[in-house]
Amino acid sequence: MAAEGQALTPGEYIRHHLVHLTNKKQESIVDFSVINIDSMVINILMGALVCFVLWLAARKATSGTPGRFQAAVEILVEMVDNQAKSVIHNANSRKLIAPLALTVFCWIFMLNFMDLLPVDFLPGIWHVAGPAMGYPDYLRVVPTADLSTTLGLSVSVFLLCLYYNVRIKGLGGWAHELVSAPFGTSKNPVFALLLGVVNFAMQIIEFVAKTVSHGMRLFGNMFAGELVFMLIALLGGFAAVSLSGGLFFIGHIIAGSIWAIFHILIITLQAFIFMMLALIYFGQAHDAH
Repeated sequence: MAAEGQALTPGEYIRHHLVHLTNKKQESIVDFSVINIDSMVINILMGALVCFVLWLAARKATSGTPGRFQAAVEILVEMVDNQAKSVIHNANSRKLIAPLALTVFCWIFMLNFMDLLPVDFLPGIWHVAGPAMGYPDYLRVVPTADLSTTLGLSVSVFLLCLYYNVRIKGLGGWAHELVSAPFGTSKNPVFALLLGVVNFAMQIIEFVAKTVSHGMRLFGNMFAGELVFMLIALLGGFAAVSLSGGLFFIGHIIAGSIWAIFHILIITLQAFIFMMLALIYFGQAHDAH
């Protein structure tokens, strides 16, 4: 935030809001010793909230006429279960994958939902509380606008895909698939070796591309939404120093409301897309080429 008596320029305002609260200063482009504390805390809190709500729904479930809360959760569970059945035909696998997909959808939705809070609400509170406790005056509240969060989620999906590849096809069957798909193999040893190298390279490229794009898609959309809300907030701030401030203030309210309503669709759609891609990748791990 700005120093006492000194206002931030628009560029400084945006740069300040894009800095994470971390355990140490980043020394290089890739530094795994850096932990984004704000993303970690909000991830844990939202995950705990989702688990509590789903547990509460299961605890209060009744075989009689359901209430609104139970009906809403049942609709959500049925939607995810139908999507899982359409992609994954192994009933035993669905016992884990369907609840996992439901949790991922709800968790990512709640992480995305943090973007609907006023831009300066939590950072404004931290502006007072953080330095008082000896922490830097930085706080980002949308974990899915943090690349480490989204790539962490996509890498977790990738690791589960490897597990199901081995579990369903066996280590030998999966190893054979790695060197025989997508271009097949040959009875000629030389051609078989060349095709095996090409097939293996293509498989590795496919795994890397799916994992990176899975995380980057969610990150890109949420990061863009976060920037739009910052620009709208700057529009409201400019109203305070503008001669036509009243008009800018009205424009700020209208623009913020319209974008927030539209963003509700975005955050829901992004959570659904991430969940569906995870289900598709799990389904591919069950299918033989």
